[in-house]
Amino acid sequence: MAKYMFRTSYTQSGLTGLIAEGGTGRREALRQTVESVGGTLEGFYYAFGDDDLILITDLPDSTAATTLSLNIAAAGALTVSVTVLIDPATVDAAVAQGVSYRLPGA
Repeated sequence: MAKYMFRTSYTQSGLTGLIAEGGTGRREALRQTVESVGGTLEGFYYAFGDDDLILITDLPDSTAATTLSLNIAAAGALTVSVTVLIDPATVDAAVAQGVSYRLPGA
């Protein structure tokens, strides 16, 4: 399983639905949506600023993340941006692996 952050913003129709259903109602609906692709909803936060809603999910793979992103965006209530989250152990493994790289012009 991998962690993904979904940063979303409500459209006008999405805000209408949020006002009608409430925050906890939308959390339950999106929890079910995430579970439908084999994932779990680890965090659900409303926010001020560029993003209205942030979801932290644990998903089986990038196909599940893509499925969620496409279908949520296609419904028209939210715009969606997805970020893969990387844990510290993965960074440690990457640092230990090393890579052959040459600076441009060097």
